Amino acid sequence: MAGTDAGSSRQADRPVWKRVVLKLSGEALAEPTGFGLDNGVLHQVATEIKDVRDNLKIDVAVVVGGGNFWRGLKGAGQGMDQAQADFMGMIATVMNGLALQDALERVGQQSRVMTAIEMPKVAEPYIRRRAERHMEKGRVVIFAGGTGNPFFTTDTAAALRAAEIDAQAILKGTHSGVDGVYTADPKLDPTATRYDRISHKDVIEKELRVMDATAIAFCRDNKIPIVVFDVSTPGNIRSVLEGQAIGTLVG
Repeated sequence: MAGTDAGSSRQADRPVWKRVVLKLSGEALAEPTGFGLDNGVLHQVATEIKDVRDNLKIDVAVVVGGGNFWRGLKGAGQGMDQAQADFMGMIATVMNGLALQDALERVGQQSRVMTAIEMPKVAEPYIRRRAERHMEKGRVVIFAGGTGNPFFTTDTAAALRAAEIDAQAILKGTHSGVDGVYTADPKLDPTATRYDRISHKDVIEKELRVMDATAIAFCRDNKIPIVVFDVSTPGNIRSVLEGQAIGTLVG
């Protein structure tokens, strides 16, 4: 699992990686309806991030989606100009970023929201070296606004930011009971089985819905592993970082 031999374990002072990007969809932070924000979920995620910062000394950056408020593809499907719809989605990610920042600050974890679209009154503009300095000072950096460009997903933003800040892995947090990468959609196919490990190449060729194809190809080319796991299960973030057999390793 996650860069370790199967079945091996890590001590708390020896995490698998020292700098990671945690990718969260907007839906992962939503109420059970899939919309809005669930304060309980925000608190859980914030507490777990603070735990790995304090006890594993890991640099953590977070990339958030905005699907709990708006999805650009939905707007485009209803006849809206896709670029306009995508910009609306980027603004939704900023809302989620600010909510997660508030949850982190309430549990005592310093954080900064950095956006690819400048909003100086609510967040810092994304500057790579400044983001790295924040993490070196123990702050959690939340990347919002996607890549700042329409037609690209927040999955691609996570891959891009991971490469820019020299993160050693992307942790792709799923929800709704999906705990990894399966041979088929486990909600539709009861015979689907979960992969413990699979290559970037196989994910692309088998058209498995892990992240969008652009993000997967980027991670393959830059040798960035991805761990797909259920972020809604308490303790899973730390378990992944300690090398426990959680979810699926893509790499």
